[in-house]
Amino acid sequence: MSATDFPFAVDETHNKANNELFRDSRRLVVSAGVFGLIQLAVAAGVLLYFGGQPWVWMMAIALTVMALVSFGMMVVLPRKVGTAQELYDRYPLAPAIVAEVNERDLVLLALVDTTVDETGEPRWALAARTVTRLAGHPRKVGERVPSVAVSGQRNLSDREHWSEVTPMPISWATPDRSVIDRAADAIPAARWKRLEKSVDRLAEVRETPADLLVLD
Repeated sequence: MSATDFPFAVDETHNKANNELFRDSRRLVVSAGVFGLIQLAVAAGVLLYFGGQPWVWMMAIALTVMALVSFGMMVVLPRKVGTAQELYDRYPLAPAIVAEVNERDLVLLALVDTTVDETGEPRWALAARTVTRLAGHPRKVGERVPSVAVSGQRNLSDREHWSEVTPMPISWATPDRSVIDRAADAIPAARWKRLEKSVDRLAEVRETPADLLVLD
């Protein structure tokens, strides 16, 4: 299924309150800013404490450059991630289910295609993600959570397959139950069935470095 098979309008207010992938991105941006400020403070402190010796200036310049890189990341990261609408438009639908319910969080298990070329032969994998909120869905094992499969990194040894894929629920982007139901119906029944038969493999998925278990 291509990324354009299920267009829908993202509710930006709802997405901001619920989308944990975007929340993680915002935390990275804030962390980059804080790290940059700390580096500038250390550079200023070194100059004030040790004076203008050559090695002090070299250290201060290095810290300042690193701070500028951190501040640059505050601009680059949001652009690299894109808007919520862009992400939901870009990535393909994927079936996900609630595989584990804990006191403070839930674990989603999704069936995703790790092949970079969408026209190529699919290589299926199970992907897991821990979430704290799942608006629009009951907290019960087996609950179907239609999502998009957001791909991340590729290994240098295998550029044809994604080594990191995470499910991003449709319900994070809209409170409209009819949209969520249509997304679930748009995913082939065979994929839902295969995923539901694999729910007992969650522990295997969790043992992998990126919570991504390639299926035979």
